[in-house]
Amino acid sequence: MAAVPSVAELKSYLDALVDRYEQPAFIADDPIAIPHGFDDPRDQAVIGLYAALLAWGRRATIMNKLEELCERMGYAPYAFVRDFDPERDRAALDGFVHRTFQPVDAFWLTHNLSLLLQAHGTIEHLFARHLSSEAPDVGPAIQGFSHAVMHAHPQTPQRLRKHLARPNAGSACKRLAMYLRWMVRPGPVDFELWTTIKPEQLVLPLDVHVGRQARALGFIERRSNDWKAVQVLTERCRLLDASDPARYDFAFFGAGAYEDALDPEFTGVNAIDFTSLPTLR
Repeated sequence: MAAVPSVAELKSYLDALVDRYEQPAFIADDPIAIPHGFDDPRDQAVIGLYAALLAWGRRATIMNKLEELCERMGYAPYAFVRDFDPERDRAALDGFVHRTFQPVDAFWLTHNLSLLLQAHGTIEHLFARHLSSEAPDVGPAIQGFSHAVMHAHPQTPQRLRKHLARPNAGSACKRLAMYLRWMVRPGPVDFELWTTIKPEQLVLPLDVHVGRQARALGFIERRSNDWKAVQVLTERCRLLDASDPARYDFAFFGAGAYEDALDPEFTGVNAIDFTSLPTLR
């Protein structure tokens, strides 16, 4: 039986996958293409949030719905949201539907974001104000942001909660984790717009594709794609790159979404037993 590969060998393999998928060519077929279509960082941050929150289902459908949303916002998402008037601008969102995201969700998300932007200035601050520089991950930022949006107005319907994931509820918070990756990380795909959250604090966006590949490679033992699994996966990715663990999202997601078969040298009985390795914290 061949020897189980070393952490260094696994890192080299995954780094090669990252290099394959973290390319500008990746952008066109991904929801991140929508914020890339804007030049103003404020527009990128605002429409990027909507793009991340609506990123589920068929990619073609997601892209079409986001294009429709941009049109409804007059192709000025930051100004539309910041200056949103419930009476004047409600009609612009009437009829907007994507899967379970209904016009009432579009209205209250936009209305409450407007209130928060007027009070705090930027979406970056809405996340970062809940996160200390010593925090090990962005969990408190996601929790605080979702709580703030839900409580920005006393008449906010509870149904909006299902679109605002929270670590304390056990959710993997995939879409908000992905959004933070977009805003914080450097690289040819992500934006590196924000400086108050550090790349080392990011967590990996965990979905079906990422979870399947991560389990095959031994990164996760838990069956559920929940917040605990996110933290375990991220902590083990820090063993490969402590300063930028979320970069491996490109490896896991790319291999899964594009059906790139994993090298059997690193899977199954050859997978590294991470439980026997020291952790960083």
